[in-house]
Amino acid sequence: MNYKLSWGVKKFNELSPFELYAILQLRNEVFVVEQNCVYLDLDNKDQLSYHLMAWQENKLVAYTRLIPPGISYPFTSIGRVVTSPSVRKLGIGKELMSRSILECYQLFGKSEIKIGAQLYLLNFYKSLGFNSIGEVYLEDEIEHVEMIKFVD
Repeated sequence: MNYKLSWGVKKFNELSPFELYAILQLRNEVFVVEQNCVYLDLDNKDQLSYHLMAWQENKLVAYTRLIPPGISYPFTSIGRVVTSPSVRKLGIGKELMSRSILECYQLFGKSEIKIGAQLYLLNFYKSLGFNSIGEVYLEDEIEHVEMIKFVD
């Protein structure tokens, strides 16, 4: 199978209905169904954020929400990090986060980025320059830890 991806970033009001549907579908497929986590995904932050998407033909296969400073944290934040099960173990998650970091720097200036990471991904985020700050906490019955990427 060909894994050539088309990448793009849009503000919420620039998303087409097709793109918005694909984003919500992928987030639900992974966060609600795969991780068996019932939570309120629609938290009124989407409208204030940018949306980084990776498409394989007409299928959304990777996505992050890029959140300006002052909404989730005083810092810029990256959230709703998700890859489709169909493209896992191909390095797309690392590319997704690398692109997300660079896009945050372009959109909001080169400053700290804070995330709430699922604990099992701690080493993945450390490999991208994030450092854990604080104790492990439960969010929607999943262990998380806050992490920050300081400016180089």
